Amino acid sequence: MAKPAVLTHPESLKKPAGPSEFAKHPINAALSKAEKVALYTKMARIRHFEQRCIRTYQQGKIGGFLHLYVGQEAVAAGTISLLGKHDHIITGYRDHGHALMVGMSMNECMAELTGKVTGCSQGKGGSMHYFAPDKNYWGGHGIVGGQAPLGTGLAYAVKYKGLKGCCLAYMGDGAVNQGAVHEAYNLAALWDLPMIFVIENNGYSMGTSQERSTAHPGCLAKRAEGYGMAWDVINGHDVYEVRAKTDAAVKRAHEESKPTVLEIFTYRYFGHSMADPDKTYRDKDEIKEYREKKDPVLLFENELLAEGVLTPATRDAINEAAMAEADVAATFAEESPDPTVADITKHIYWEEDNRGPNSTSRGTIIFE
Repeated sequence: MAKPAVLTHPESLKKPAGPSEFAKHPINAALSKAEKVALYTKMARIRHFEQRCIRTYQQGKIGGFLHLYVGQEAVAAGTISLLGKHDHIITGYRDHGHALMVGMSMNECMAELTGKVTGCSQGKGGSMHYFAPDKNYWGGHGIVGGQAPLGTGLAYAVKYKGLKGCCLAYMGDGAVNQGAVHEAYNLAALWDLPMIFVIENNGYSMGTSQERSTAHPGCLAKRAEGYGMAWDVINGHDVYEVRAKTDAAVKRAHEESKPTVLEIFTYRYFGHSMADPDKTYRDKDEIKEYREKKDPVLLFENELLAEGVLTPATRDAINEAAMAEADVAATFAEESPDPTVADITKHIYWEEDNRGPNSTSRGTIIFE
């Protein structure tokens, strides 16, 4: 058997993890102690929710795929913590972390995983299809790269309505080779859309290293130059750096209506999904090293302890509360009712759910 390929990142991103040089960046310096603790709490909640999902899956209560976000928490936390009223989010199938960051509850998220009617998509979407339109969160998409053109459409709508906002479309490193992504790049640049393409590069697509799957000049974000777009690379284990560099992209979108490609180097501790045994394509020592030296939750925890913002007692209380919340969500999901047979035809077409008794409309799309 061939030796697993070694994950490689640009040389500039291989420096040892330590105190963040971006802690004093204005966007981070402006955070109050309470806001920093809240940011850490959100990262801890994502971590403990995902870890509780593992047990629920192993108990046979989750059908279909389960794509975990463990190891990537700083990406969702750092980027989404910057967004406002008219900013939108769309992502791929590894969508739990983004969902919790926008304010979705653990209860509705866990219930969706178990196919219950109390889930955010009434049990019809599962792990890959979380939605919360009321929070400007548009999924959760299982088609690789399919969210990029949809996100570009959201950015177009923001500009068309004259709003000061943008859309962040998250994708994995494997998605950048999809034609739909390049079509989205082209339109975003051509029409000067307030769009931010976020590549969450965990190095392995589904199970093939970037070195073996993708022709690239050291980083994937540089492809943006072919479309005249701004781009940057980010250490995804440093939430302060994620915030600082994403802030520049958000300002570019808000103030100039210009798109950006951000490549955030991160790492997933588990397989592509729980169905992936992850025993052949990467070295266990690589996982161990990242967990010990670049774990985003632990690094931010240490940063806040050093700043005197967080105490060991507060840290423990936050993590205990997050674990308890995840356990409550698992119980909520288990006790929630299954969808009925009649639910199969609900929430498919808006016009079908909202036809009046005298209406003969079928298949007419209504835009408000």
